[in-house]
Amino acid sequence: MPQYDIRPLTLAEVQFAVNWAGREGWNPGVHDAECFRPTDPDGFLGGFLDGEMIASVSAVNYDDAFSFLGFYIVRPEFRGSGHGLKIAQHALAHCKGRNMGLDGVIEQQDNYRKSGFHFAYNNYRFTGTKTAILAALGAQHEFSIEPLTNTSENLLTYDRALFPAPRGVFLRDWLRAPSHTSRAFIENGDIKGYVTLRPCQTGYKIGPLFADSSDIARALMASVLDTIPEDHATHEVFIDIPQPNTAAFALVDALGLEKVFETARMYSDHEPEIDLNRIFGVTTFELG
Repeated sequence: MPQYDIRPLTLAEVQFAVNWAGREGWNPGVHDAECFRPTDPDGFLGGFLDGEMIASVSAVNYDDAFSFLGFYIVRPEFRGSGHGLKIAQHALAHCKGRNMGLDGVIEQQDNYRKSGFHFAYNNYRFTGTKTAILAALGAQHEFSIEPLTNTSENLLTYDRALFPAPRGVFLRDWLRAPSHTSRAFIENGDIKGYVTLRPCQTGYKIGPLFADSSDIARALMASVLDTIPEDHATHEVFIDIPQPNTAAFALVDALGLEKVFETARMYSDHEPEIDLNRIFGVTTFELG
C-alpha cells in the first residue's frame, strides 16, 4: 500500500506548486514562491505519495481571525483517488477557528459550498498590452507618485482598510521583490492609493491596485506600466477586479481591456468589511 504523507513545504517545494499553477493556466508571478511563503511557512502543504509530491494547497493564516486558501492542485494523473480531499482537510484544520477566504474557479463552487463556503462575489481578470493601455489612458496630470519599496505605518494603515487582516510580513516581501515595481500616490503627505506590477510566467500583472478614486487608479496604472521595457510593450498585462466595483469596470471598459477569466470569491463564515470600491486590482487569487 503506497504511503501518503502531508507536511509543510520547503521554499523549493512551494516553487513546484507555483509551477503547477502555471500549467493549470493561473499564470503566477516569477517571484511568488519567495513572496508568499514567509507569511505563514506552515500554511503551504504538500501531499507526498511514497515520497513524491503529488498535491499542494496553501492555507495562509494572516492572524487569529482570517485565512486564505489557494494552490489547491493535484497532479492530473493522481486525481480522483482522494488525495485532494485529504490535503484539503489538513488545510482546513490549519485554519480552524478562522474566517477563510478563497478564489475558486466557477465550476468548483458547489464543491466549496459543500465544505461550508458561501459565495460573496466574482472577480474578473482583464488583459491588454502596455502600448494599448497607455494610449487609452492618455496624458496624466502631474501627481505626487513615489516609489514604494518598504512598508510604513501609513501604508499598513491604508492597506488594512482594504484587506481583511494585517499583512505586514507579506507586504514587506512583496514590495522588495527584485522584479516588482510599486508606487504610492501621495496627497498632502497621506497615501491615497498604491500599486504593484510584477512579471509573471506570461506577461505582467497589476495587483494590488488600491485607490481612493478612478483618477488615482489611472495615474498609478500609468506610472507602473511606463516601467515595462519597450521590447515587452506588446506583452499581455493582466488585472483582476472585484465585481462590486463599478468604477473599476468602467475603467477597464474605457481602456478596452478583454475579460479572460473569472473566479468566485467565497468565505467560510462572513464577507469581511472592506471597501471594495477602492479595490481596482486584487493582489492575488492565491493569497487574497
